[in-house]
Amino acid sequence: MELVYNVVVVTHLLGMAAVVGGYAAGRPGVNEVMVWGARAQLITGVILVGLAESVSSLDKDLNMVKIGIKLVISVLVAAFAEMARADAKRGKDAAWMPDAAGGLAIANVLIAVLWT
Repeated sequence: MELVYNVVVVTHLLGMAAVVGGYAAGRPGVNEVMVWGARAQLITGVILVGLAESVSSLDKDLNMVKIGIKLVISVLVAAFAEMARADAKRGKDAAWMPDAAGGLAIANVLIAVLWT
C-alpha cells in the first residue's frame, strides 16, 4: 500500500508543478496546464488524506487544521483557475484571477513545507 501512496504523492507533486509552472509560463492568463494541475492537486490531496487516515500500515500522523486550510486554498485555486480559463475563452479579461490562483498555489506550497 505504501507504493500506491507514494505514486499518489508523486502525482500530487506533479500537479503542484503544473499549477506553479503554468502560472509562471502562462502569465498574464491561465493555460490548460494550470487548470489541470489545480484539478490534480485537489483530487490527489483528498486521496492522500483518505489513504493516510484509512490505512494503518502507513503510520501517518495528520494535522487536520493544516489539511483543512490547504483544502480551502486548493478549492480556491481550482475555482480561480477554472473561472479565469472560462473568461479567457469568452474573450473577457479577468487579470486578477490568474494571479490569485498562482499566488494561492504558492502559498499552499509554503504551508505544506513550512508548517510542521
